[in-house]
Amino acid sequence: MKHNAFARKLIENGLTTAMPMPGSLPDWLSHPEPRGFRPKRKYRTVYISDVHLGTKGCNAGLLIDFLSGIECETLYLVGDIVDGWRLKKGWYWPDEHNEVVRRILKMAHRGTRVILVAGNHDEMLRAYAGMHFGGVEIADEAIHVTADGRRLLVTHGDAFDGVVLYARWLAFLGDKAYELLLKANVGFNAARRMLKLPYWSLSAYLKHRVKNVVQFVCDYEEAVAHAAREIGVDGVVCGHIHCAEIRQIGDITYYNDGDWVESCTALVEEADGEMRIIDHAADMREREARAKLTPAPALKPEREKEPA
Repeated sequence: MKHNAFARKLIENGLTTAMPMPGSLPDWLSHPEPRGFRPKRKYRTVYISDVHLGTKGCNAGLLIDFLSGIECETLYLVGDIVDGWRLKKGWYWPDEHNEVVRRILKMAHRGTRVILVAGNHDEMLRAYAGMHFGGVEIADEAIHVTADGRRLLVTHGDAFDGVVLYARWLAFLGDKAYELLLKANVGFNAARRMLKLPYWSLSAYLKHRVKNVVQFVCDYEEAVAHAAREIGVDGVVCGHIHCAEIRQIGDITYYNDGDWVESCTALVEEADGEMRIIDHAADMREREARAKLTPAPALKPEREKEPA
């Protein structure tokens, strides 16, 4: 009941400026894109997770830039899109976070099927599985069939995390330490912006160099693949651990789409069913580097002196 009350508060008080209620269609849904937008990349399916709207660690600006540059038939929001754990402690919802929601709703309005699979940080939405809000389908899990006929389980993945599953209070304790790491990441990148340097994740760098974390990720991937094998699918798409990966584990293909607080990655399916990871932070750094390499102006030829 507490989760249901909080979910209603979230929808009624937090997202009303961005999320249309049933029977209402705000004008901005029909607004055309501004002129000068770069050409959109077209995908069959896009998966994003662990956006953590409602926290200062959320890289909403990078996500807005990514969503503005794509078109897809189906968009999966694979859990922890909104961070209910943080919002319960104190409300934080800047305009950029509203803009992320608006961007997603515009995609739904223009024909993209949008499916939100609830995670542990937005677990209050699980009570609304099977319902629609603003054209967004709410689900606990989903089965996706790729263009080449493979069946993929789409799940946030917290059910396979032993810390979350067996000792929820330890998960909150771990979340507190992780929150401090993300705060350090925010401060680190604020300093980089002052120096006109692009985004780079300090927290992701540190995580990948801690042996225990690497072992946990490996064990987690094995557990997810085992569960997928048990239900008879060809692969699984998840998020939760903030580590983007494509890995073959026996007869199961494991996909993790990463996150938007550290690495800023997405998983995409091409028209032929091929799947790959998009590292948008790296793409942005490359784009900014290319923009700096502007060619020097050509020297004007000297005019010939007229005879005296």
